Amino acid sequence: MLRVLGNRQYAKLFTAQVVALLGTGLLTVALGLLAYDLAGAQAGSVLGVALSIKMLAYVFCAPLIGALIDRLPRKAVIITADLLRAAVALCLPFVGEVWQIYVLIFVLQSASATFTPAFQALIPSILPEEQDYTRALSLSRLAYDLEALLSPLLAAALLSVLSYSNLFLGTVAGFLLSAILVTATNFPLQPATSPGGFVHRLTRGIHRFGRSTELRGVLGLNLTVAAASSMVLINTVVFVRGNLALGQVEVALLLGAYGAGSMCIAVSMPGLLGRFTDRRVMLLCAGTLPVLLFAAAAVIGWGRGSEQWLILVVLWVLFGAATSGVLTPSARLLRRNASSDERPAVFAAQFSLSHACFLLCYPLAGVLGARIGLSQIALVLAVCALLGIGFTVFAWASLSRSRPPVASDSTQGLRPGEAR
Repeated sequence: MLRVLGNRQYAKLFTAQVVALLGTGLLTVALGLLAYDLAGAQAGSVLGVALSIKMLAYVFCAPLIGALIDRLPRKAVIITADLLRAAVALCLPFVGEVWQIYVLIFVLQSASATFTPAFQALIPSILPEEQDYTRALSLSRLAYDLEALLSPLLAAALLSVLSYSNLFLGTVAGFLLSAILVTATNFPLQPATSPGGFVHRLTRGIHRFGRSTELRGVLGLNLTVAAASSMVLINTVVFVRGNLALGQVEVALLLGAYGAGSMCIAVSMPGLLGRFTDRRVMLLCAGTLPVLLFAAAAVIGWGRGSEQWLILVVLWVLFGAATSGVLTPSARLLRRNASSDERPAVFAAQFSLSHACFLLCYPLAGVLGARIGLSQIALVLAVCALLGIGFTVFAWASLSRSRPPVASDSTQGLRPGEAR
């Protein structure tokens, strides 16, 4: 898998991704401490609003900004987004009011909604061979999971000798180093933009999803992943601290189990996709998620003692593995169903649509879960996951079971009976 780092341009971009992720991880810890300083016992509410603002920026700003910058040089766009994120992080230590956090978070996440799809759409051009691209996807998934594990440890080490406000400087350094590495990367020639006005550019990615059978199936899997991930990300701390009366270490261990499962699948994904089709791997892993949610509901409702804890650890490992098994190959489908000039719009559409599912499932897992109980909300989310799988199976029913060929830029995305 590491062989792909032999490509010097991709190696620079991957390093830029890693340092930006570490900076984001430090920001998450520092933001929580800042919210507590400003709001005290209401810090959870502040962070909840900030998370909602983040999701709204992701859902609405990704396609909007993508349409606005469609004809600008990709390199300049990515560097500007990094510099803007660094500027916002530099302002956060001087915040004195809660509303200022909300404004800065909206600007920062809007910049992230610009950076991420543009960055993702660039990688297939840097690595045109499908095997290399698959290895890059696995490395990217691994980077996200390692960041979730290492950033809190790095933040804890820094906080032992520094105040939390200095963590924002680490975030600034991460974004600046990312911008420097992107500057040093040789970008491939940018394809010519398609004719059409702003509305055409704004809706282009969504229209491509509508015309491609494979991409329509991805929409359902977005809901399935969001339902399962919301249960883990929102309710792990509630169950461990509230129901089990355990400490912060156990919360970290359970979330670490989720990350470990994801990393195991990410490492093995190039081999799996060499033997099985993307759709088969994604459907198998997606089909596992509602089963795990039903199992989690049973364990939470009727499990007791140490056995309950051990079973949950195993379930969380499987949650991470199944989620990674859906997410990692999904970018291959986006690449296959979009030509070079379409990729930024398609990746921006997927970024927006996938986070729209999280915007739906986060309140379900949190607000409704607090009212009806964790076991019951696991059942509700399992039904949501099943609905997503049902939509995907219906969408993909007409596709051949054989592995679709990797299309060239001139023919990517075309299927028998489909027009571009």
